[in-house]
Formats: sequence, structure tokens, C-alpha cells
Amino acid sequence: MRKRSDVEKELFTAEEIRESQLRVSIIGELIKARNEQGLSQRELEQLSGIKQPVISRMESGETSPQLDTVLRVLAPLGKTLYVGDISETKTHAVG
Repeated sequence: MRKRSDVEKELFTAEEIRESQLRVSIIGELIKARNEQGLSQRELEQLSGIKQPVISRMESGETSPQLDTVLRVLAPLGKTLYVGDISETKTHAVG
């Protein structure tokens, strides 16, 4: 059986894989922050102004949200995006 990483390398460029990993990291941090604060998606909708179905699609990976949408969801969670060296993205995707 082939490893997932081997299949990914056959199907996607290194850049596409990095972008996907970064997107997963950012959304993962968003979900973690929402859960740590005990907020439902509906409550986050009320705080951010972003509709719950949009938050759901964003969290499930069904959609790739626009930057302003991500920022509007992160702000009430007390989070923002960190922009730095690409080598640091594994540890500083969201701060």
C-alpha cells in the first residue's frame, strides 16, 4: 500500500502541497480557538457577522475562504494571521 504523501507528490506540486498544509493549519487553529472558548458556530456567526453555513464549510474544508472572511472570523476569537518566513509556517500559522 502506498503512503498518502507519495500519492500527493504524484498528483500535486510541492507548492500546492504547502498551500494545502497551510490552509489546514489555519483552519485547524480557528477550530481549536472556537472550541477552547466554548463557542458554537452559531455563536461565532453572531460575533463575526459571518453566516454559520459559511463557517461550517470553511471548517470542513469544503471551501477556500477569502482572506477578509478568515480575518472576520478570527478577530472575535482574539486571533489574527501571522506573516513570516515560509520556514516558520508550521509553528506560526495563526497567532
